[in-house]
Amino acid sequence: MRGSGLKHAVTLSCKQHIAEIDAADWDTLAGKQASLSHAFLAALEYSGSVAPGTGWTPHHLALANITGELRAAMPLYLKQHSWGEYVFDWAWANAYAQHGLEYYPKLVSAIPFTPIPGPRLLGVNAEARQELAYAVHDIAMDSGVSSLHLLFIDEDEAKWLANAGFMIRHGVQFHWVNRDYAHFDAFLASLNHSKRKKIRQDRRRAAAHELEYRWLDGHTATEEDWRFFYRCYATTYAQHRSTPYLTPDFFTVLARNAPDNVRLLVASRSEQRIACAFFLADEEALYGRYWGASEFLPCVHFELCYYRAIEYCIEHDLSRFEGGAQGEHKLSRGLEPAVTRSAHWLADERFADAVDRFLERERMGIDFYLDELSERTPFQRTGS
Repeated sequence: MRGSGLKHAVTLSCKQHIAEIDAADWDTLAGKQASLSHAFLAALEYSGSVAPGTGWTPHHLALANITGELRAAMPLYLKQHSWGEYVFDWAWANAYAQHGLEYYPKLVSAIPFTPIPGPRLLGVNAEARQELAYAVHDIAMDSGVSSLHLLFIDEDEAKWLANAGFMIRHGVQFHWVNRDYAHFDAFLASLNHSKRKKIRQDRRRAAAHELEYRWLDGHTATEEDWRFFYRCYATTYAQHRSTPYLTPDFFTVLARNAPDNVRLLVASRSEQRIACAFFLADEEALYGRYWGASEFLPCVHFELCYYRAIEYCIEHDLSRFEGGAQGEHKLSRGLEPAVTRSAHWLADERFADAVDRFLERERMGIDFYLDELSERTPFQRTGS
């Protein structure tokens, strides 16, 4: 391997199951982000949501020193498709097919079905993470796959991966940022008049349904709560003519093994459940993931998935609420644009050169888009 950051690392191994890596060792490297936890990845595998049959074959990397101490690690999957990634490369796959080349299988470092930004190069220090970037690049070159992709990486990793020969791609999500708001009305006061008025109208319309809202976690949610949520979750996919990525067991296993990292917000009328939203939570943030309802009620989606989530972050002193992938409509709900990053390596130099030129143009487009969004900020402008 190139570099000298891991002077004591002597073994780099590939694990077919996250259970082959000690949970405490993994979590020490991963930190406290809910979606990176050993319990989250294990629930995906145990439930069958992530498996060769679903097109996600685990190939997690573990780099240890001579005493067996885990020095660096990476969630890694051999993929047979591009579903469930939220960084879209379908056009690249189509270009390969048009030239009689195979794009799949490919290697992907990501949290399956979860577009939450965070580290993918897990290590005891920056040098370890940089060395892992070189190591996974070499693995991809030697494996015969068409490409390697690290999705929703952090800003430091983008630099390290660029150093290792990866192309960097930018995207945009929308996050709500807690500016030490004392309460929801203080947040509303920071918005311009039209957006403040719109949110108040949304909340009045939601309140007219006379629903009761309950926040639950893995300790307090019952089996019936989880069954109801899954019906809502599956219904939402069906309405979009799709099928759920996650099995019912995923949610119950995660709730059992990481009860402090899951949240359900249940809306009921006369003790009858009407709608439900599922979130991940950790010490820093709340992450919006899935929602659904047994009947359509205007503005309940915004109440469940945005306004109550923002209230929760204020009440629990969380730094931000991440609203998931895409969704420019979130801007008018007080969420702000945030740049996301991914890193890509393609084995075929001809395609790599074409993609590199495309990404350069795309990054310019993202910059223009961010400038445009800044002109449409929902917040009051300083001095206005």
